[in-house]
Amino acid sequence: MKQEYKITGMHCASCARLIEKRVGKLNQVQNVSVDFSTGILAIESEDIVDTGIIERAVEEVGYKAQAT
Repeated sequence: MKQEYKITGMHCASCARLIEKRVGKLNQVQNVSVDFSTGILAIESEDIVDTGIIERAVEEVGYKAQAT
């Protein structure tokens, strides 16, 4: 399954890496990438990951995520 989220509040590529690191720690997530230029977080997993879990993980590192 692929899910995408729009991330707000990023200022640089380091912000994107911080989000990747945090979301990548979630058990269900198999692959994660954040494109700083588009502000898109892409997640791959075997099953759909609850949107609330993703949003909370992103908020924990200081950003906002909204499912697209």
